[in-house]
Order: sequence, then structure tokens, then C-alpha cells
Amino acid sequence: MHDSEIFKFKDMMMSCTVQSLVLVPWFLVVVGLAGGEVSSETAMFPAMFVFGDSLVDNGNNNHLNSLARSNYLPYGIDFAGNQPTGRFSNGKTIVDFIGELLGLPEIPAFMDTVDGGVDILQGVNYASAAGGILEETGRHLGERFSMGRQVENFEKTLMEISRSMRRESVKEYMAKSLVVVSLGNNDYINNYLKPTLFLTSSIYDPTSFADLLLSNFTTHLLELYGKGFRKFVIAGVGPLGCIPDQLAARAAPPGECVEAVNEMAELFNNRLVSLVDRLNSDSKIASEAIFVYGNTYGAAVDILTNPFNYGFEVTDRGCCGVGRNRGEITCLPLAVPCTFRDRHVFWDAFHPTQAFNLIIALRAFNGSKSDCYPINLSQLSRL
Repeated sequence: MHDSEIFKFKDMMMSCTVQSLVLVPWFLVVVGLAGGEVSSETAMFPAMFVFGDSLVDNGNNNHLNSLARSNYLPYGIDFAGNQPTGRFSNGKTIVDFIGELLGLPEIPAFMDTVDGGVDILQGVNYASAAGGILEETGRHLGERFSMGRQVENFEKTLMEISRSMRRESVKEYMAKSLVVVSLGNNDYINNYLKPTLFLTSSIYDPTSFADLLLSNFTTHLLELYGKGFRKFVIAGVGPLGCIPDQLAARAAPPGECVEAVNEMAELFNNRLVSLVDRLNSDSKIASEAIFVYGNTYGAAVDILTNPFNYGFEVTDRGCCGVGRNRGEITCLPLAVPCTFRDRHVFWDAFHPTQAFNLIIALRAFNGSKSDCYPINLSQLSRL
């Protein structure tokens, strides 16, 4: 496929509605996205900076003393080169696909930039598996970067950027760059829902815990705003009661999710939407910044409810894992995964396949207000 054909194909995909997407095999979209070179001249944002957990970690935990690592096969079996990179999927993550849709190159993991010699001007990924909004979240798994630590790590990147640009150029660059924040999942599955390891569920009821998370989240989000960022996409927590880990741990009946866990996620997500509304209506902040809520929960529920519309056949177990729902023990080194990975929603006990990730990315890029509120990424890039 020639470059001109690739960009025509990408343009076609970018203009597709989600409904029309189901008529196009997802792997053809991957070919279209992966085939061409990208440059800063064609990118819709000058850079993308990612703060998150294992859903978007692209290798930071490879460098940490942590049990939450995926730098071994079969992770990465469908990634370029068929080798593990530290991504918790068989292939690409949601932010990998978002970057390609925006015309950006693959951005480096923060830990790969600390020794220098790596291009950081088109973005950096600070996401860390097992990391959460709360500092204590995921501590039983070893080293990880919490949201606060990720913001601190960005400060180091900002110092490097400031050395290569004039002050006014840095200000404009920051204001035009995209910030993606995807955190909160671990605060439930690796904190609140583990009462034998953490006290949070005995101290807080689900409502007050959601309030605690939002308070800490808002503090760190406004720190990023204070450093000069002006375009934010905040991903909601997914339907955690539907992941194989929770289906197995709570012995959910076949075809059902754990509704009590999903309700917890919705409590937090509802507060994120209110936060977005509040920030976007603040007279000072709204005059120079915009915050977008990515409804990953709603999109995931739609896919799980109507899997055949999206080419999926298996929604209740991992492609790679051990035990009930292939979710009691997550994907182990050199395990043999399922053959038809693009037919599975879940890759392992906790994380989706790249087929699922692509659909979420497309909905964030060009979806309706029910997918991305109040505007999608394509619209955000034009502001």
C-alpha cells in the first residue's frame, strides 16, 4: 500500500461512524493505521502526553522492581516484530491507536527517556502498571508510579523540553499538546476490592471512596493544568465487574457481570463527568482550556452487550490465562494463548485485546457525545 493510499484509507476510517465500523474487519483498519510514516507536519496535535495504568503502559514497568510486568511472550505476540514491549495486550494499546489516528509517531515510555538520546518533543508516556490515583494503590505488586509520581516524572521531561525551546514556544507547545489521563481502575481492583490487603473498604463506603478518588485526581489534574497543559482527555474507569479476574473471583453466573463492582465504577465515572462540567464552566479555566470525558465504560458495555456487531465471539474469559474464565491467574510467560485473538474482548485476566482497543480509540477519535463528552478528539484538535 503506497503512502497516498494509506492516508486516503485513514481519512476514510476517520470519517466513519462507529456503526459503519462494524462492517469493516478491524484488522484491515490496523493495516491502514500501521502502514504509513507520520510526521509532526501532519499531526493533529504537536505532542501527546499519557498518564495512566497498565491499560496504556508502554514499557515503564519494564524498568521497575514490580510483579506487574509484561515484558515476556505471549504479550506482544501481535505487536510489530511479534515481541513483548511491556504493553499489557497481545498488540497495541488504546493510546497507540489514538496516536496513529492523530498522525503522531509512537511515543516513548518515560523510563526510556531518562538517559537521554530519545525524542521527547512529540510526547512521552508516563503510565505505570499497578499505579493508581492513591499512592498506596498496587503496593503489594512492588514498584509502580502513582498519579502523583507520574506528574513528578513529567516535570523532568518539561525541564528537558524547556532547554530546547524558547519560553514562549514552550507555552504554545504545551497549550496545543494533548494530555490523556487513564487512571482509577487499580484503585478498585488493586486496592478497594482487596480487603485482605487494604483497609480502604473498611474505612469508606463506595460513595465516599469515589469522593476520595476524585479529590486526589482533581489535585493532580490541576497540577498538570498549572504546568501549562490546556487540552485534556480523561478516560473513565471501565466495567470492572465484567473483567475475567472479577468474574472468576466472585463466581459470576455465566453471561453476567458483577453488578456491585460495576456500580462502584459508575460512582467514580459520574463524578468525573461532573468534574469535566465544572472545569469547563469555570470562568478562568474554561477561557483557556478544555476537558473531555472519554466514556470507556459505556463503549465497553456496548461491545460486551453486542459483541457480534463488532466481530467478537468471546466476552467472558481471557485469551491467555489460567482457571475459571481464564482469569484466576493472568497470562504467564510462554503460555499458549487462544488462536483467534481478534474474536476475544479480553486478552488476559484484566486487559483487553488490541481488537477491542482499536474500537475504543476510534470512538474516542470520531464518536458521538455518548463516547466523548462534550467533544471528540478530532473536534478537540481543531480548537
